[in-house]
Amino acid sequence: MKSWICFLLPDDEYKQQKMLYFYSEGAIILVISLIIMMICNTFFNLDAGIVLLSSIAIFLFYITARYIVSGIEYTDVATEKAFKKELKVIFVRVISFVVIFALMYIIWSGVPDVRSEWLNMIGLLLSVGLIWFFSSFISLKRSFKKNRDLL
Repeated sequence: MKSWICFLLPDDEYKQQKMLYFYSEGAIILVISLIIMMICNTFFNLDAGIVLLSSIAIFLFYITARYIVSGIEYTDVATEKAFKKELKVIFVRVISFVVIFALMYIIWSGVPDVRSEWLNMIGLLLSVGLIWFFSSFISLKRSFKKNRDLL
């Protein structure tokens, strides 16, 4: 299939088809959320920026959640050994990201002076790292169960 959206789709045909379903479902949810916000705007004075950002966030979170829960990301994880190996890879990626992000943050913004700046930086790093780790772990677990059942 040739389309301008192909750069967003994976090369695997099965994953490509699933992602198209996710984008379509997300688009329908996006339209419904915009209609609901139009109706709510008659009763409440909603800011256009908030409406647009929340609609985009709904769309992106839906697609991301569907991708994570679908179990299509890790197609080659079907054994316990492969599961543990991939779990270690995920852990190393998350830790590497947190360390590199912390270093880049310190280089870009300077060393935090006040305790609240340290807490903000650490809180941001922990939240992003934990969200990334748990989303990858859930996706890995779902993929492992799905691939194991296919064997």
